[in-house]
Amino acid sequence: MFEKIDRYIESLVQQSTPERTAWNQERLRTTGKTDWNYIDGCMLTALETLSEITGNEGFADFVESVLDYYVQPDGAISTFAAEKHRLDDINEGRVLFPVYQRTGKEKYRLAAGTLRDALRRQPRTAEGSYWHKEVYPDQVWLDGIYMALPFQALYERHFGTGDYSDIIGQIRTVRDRMRDEKTGLYYHGYDCSRKAYWADPVTGRSRSFWLRAIGWFTVALTDLCEIVTDAAAREEIADILRDLASSLKHYADPATGLYWQVVDQAGREGNYLESSGSAMIAYGMLKGARLGVLGEEYRSLGMRTFDGLLNHCLTFTGDRMGLDHICLVAGLGTMGGKVRDGSYEYYISEPVVSDDAKGVAPFVLCYSEVKRTGNPV
Repeated sequence: MFEKIDRYIESLVQQSTPERTAWNQERLRTTGKTDWNYIDGCMLTALETLSEITGNEGFADFVESVLDYYVQPDGAISTFAAEKHRLDDINEGRVLFPVYQRTGKEKYRLAAGTLRDALRRQPRTAEGSYWHKEVYPDQVWLDGIYMALPFQALYERHFGTGDYSDIIGQIRTVRDRMRDEKTGLYYHGYDCSRKAYWADPVTGRSRSFWLRAIGWFTVALTDLCEIVTDAAAREEIADILRDLASSLKHYADPATGLYWQVVDQAGREGNYLESSGSAMIAYGMLKGARLGVLGEEYRSLGMRTFDGLLNHCLTFTGDRMGLDHICLVAGLGTMGGKVRDGSYEYYISEPVVSDDAKGVAPFVLCYSEVKRTGNPV
């Protein structure tokens, strides 16, 4: 199976250029051309990680080719719209750090500074959390924690003073405002102002537990446990990850090890086992166990979910392999005339696709963790 997965990943890279990537289904369905965006950023992070583990220079070369396409000599990033204040746009900057270390090209360090300056200008809630986007005032989404805070931590580690207090403060706010005490799960979004139509007028929370939102948060916590160098800060993040993992394990499907699109509604009509969020949780459990943050039982749980992805979400057509059951996109607030109200009915209504990087990238990260152990698949 290793060989088939390797060929699948290599084929996606071979079909891609910096201008058009084979895994960005949102762009392929519209303009066909890509830009500086979080979807490609997720895949570049996965390819960079896999290259480090396997020594496959082709993956690293592709990552660098994408950065070279966008990053100008002065550190400006073409198509990056800082004035829109979108946390999503920070995510692709994560690969700037390893590529700068590998190549020494000054423009990558400058580009990291460009993104860090954008975060300094990002609007914040009264509680000190980043707005998810300019167009979503006072709103904190779990997605944004992944998009911004690991990058910010990497900048602090490589070019800053090692002050992680802002990062810890924002994660504490998520824990305090978005965690459900009964289930231990986290709601997708929180409106500090309580003005959004999807927000509970008392708590400010959205209505449902969307799998990929919880997956983004899981991956962010796990990666921060590796990035953050301050022992006390790292342990606080680790405690939150342990609590979340302990809650999540009760919602895995007993037959497959996968997780449901709306996490706590197993078997409800319209609900389905979703691959992107499942892969994110598996990655968090596998990596968390490797880092010693999570107990060994989570290595087994992560492997069970990874096996579920192999057995239930991979399809084979001749020599071609694909990853299915990926929710294309979900959010909160009206977009394109669609009312995204955080309800169960909304989350199951979004398109389900194959081979989108929001699923493929976490799958590759899972696969990288499995390859670290040398276990055959």
